[in-house]
Amino acid sequence: MGRDVPALEFTRDDRRRFRDKARTCLDVFARMLRESRFDFERPQVGLEIELNLVDTDAEPAMRSTDVLEAIADPSWSTELGRFNLEINVEPRLLSAGGSDSWEQEIRGALNHAEEKAAAIGAHLVMIGILPTLELKDVGPESLSENPRYHLLNEQIFAARGEDLLIAVDGVERLRTYAETITPEAACTSTQFHLQVAPEEFADYWNAAQAVAGVQVALAANSPFLFGKELWRETRIPLFEQATDTRPDEIKVQGVRPRVWFGERWITSVFDLFEENARYFPALLPVCDDEDPVETLDAGGIPGLAELTLHNGTVYRWNRPVYAVVDGVPHLRVENRVLPAGPTVADVLANGAFYYGLVRALVDEDRPVWSRMSFAAAEENLHTAARHGIDAHLYWPGMGEVPVTELVLRRLLPLADRGLERMGLDAARREPLLGVIEQRCVSGRNGAVWQSEMFHHLHDVVHAERHQALRRMTRQYIEYMHLNAPAHTWPVD
Repeated sequence: MGRDVPALEFTRDDRRRFRDKARTCLDVFARMLRESRFDFERPQVGLEIELNLVDTDAEPAMRSTDVLEAIADPSWSTELGRFNLEINVEPRLLSAGGSDSWEQEIRGALNHAEEKAAAIGAHLVMIGILPTLELKDVGPESLSENPRYHLLNEQIFAARGEDLLIAVDGVERLRTYAETITPEAACTSTQFHLQVAPEEFADYWNAAQAVAGVQVALAANSPFLFGKELWRETRIPLFEQATDTRPDEIKVQGVRPRVWFGERWITSVFDLFEENARYFPALLPVCDDEDPVETLDAGGIPGLAELTLHNGTVYRWNRPVYAVVDGVPHLRVENRVLPAGPTVADVLANGAFYYGLVRALVDEDRPVWSRMSFAAAEENLHTAARHGIDAHLYWPGMGEVPVTELVLRRLLPLADRGLERMGLDAARREPLLGVIEQRCVSGRNGAVWQSEMFHHLHDVVHAERHQALRRMTRQYIEYMHLNAPAHTWPVD
């Protein structure tokens, strides 16, 4: 969830002051890292889930304001599109109460929101890209009323100077232009947060980068966009293109994209914030009144508002987060590669696999990122997005192997070991990782089910294409509420 900003027009002086203030924040951040002023004794995990809104026919419902008013819960907030919402699940210790209590908490919140939404004719869907979404649904009128998103839209198109090209070659081919960033709203994700100590941040971020492709392959859930079947996780190329500030001439000059995997393994969290300031001009140059130097000198904890606001407009797949909670600062890795859904059971299994795996990789004597090129990790991400659970990915010591073999032979045992070290007992670990195991054994995840169900309806039952997508989505919603993992869903 991004920081809200007021509706403004920016001047050249605004941009100069923001750049100066961001550099000051960066200096203060470096000083705080040296002085060890961070909370990390009881590291917590957190979760954000973005959802789509649909009507009773499973078509996009532009009702976010009405639904938020009906839910009346501060855990819920707007997202980019009027057909989106986001829930921010309260942070917790991974072992506190176990996975059962976390699942009950999340399902309870989602069920409550669904009940309130249904009362006004809308329904919630956890899915990477809503299959019934059409190009007409992502025009300027679909942009959220939140001023932040209108400002982002204006600034991105001012930088580009031309419409956005959305081009994806997959099972089918998509070529279209967009006059706003609203196509980004088609991408709804699950974001896992992991609080870490400053001295361990680089290791955890590197580990998260190394496994990003594996995560996407296992959890792919976005095979359709604007009526076409594309990549298994079409969110990845769509998000990369829908917020791109670079026209073609700037791309060929090597200017970095704002949706960014990165370009190197890091040695400190400082590296990431410093890259943000060095490579990317401000999209939202809003200055805060606080002087971070004065605050720190007085013994306080600065909010580093300009640093964090700018960080929120550089869309790394694994993003660094600086936050102050109850007067104490902490650092988090925000893992942003996964789609929403299909069920809460799937989401929590994905989270357990991620948390356990990165912990185990950080504990290894010879880290995986010392044996794997950064380019190979990035290639894994895009290969996984294209092919999903059928992808062949590179892993040190194994070469290029089917991702299912990699997970079953090498990574699941590591994830189990990591969860054990994080305090999760076997009775709680095994059901969660069992979902991942059975996905690999069956070769089925949300994207596979969506594709098979669509082709059953379209090719066998002979439903018209959009009707097949609508019927598939309605069936998806029914199974989503049953909360059985997607690899168990039948196609009939």
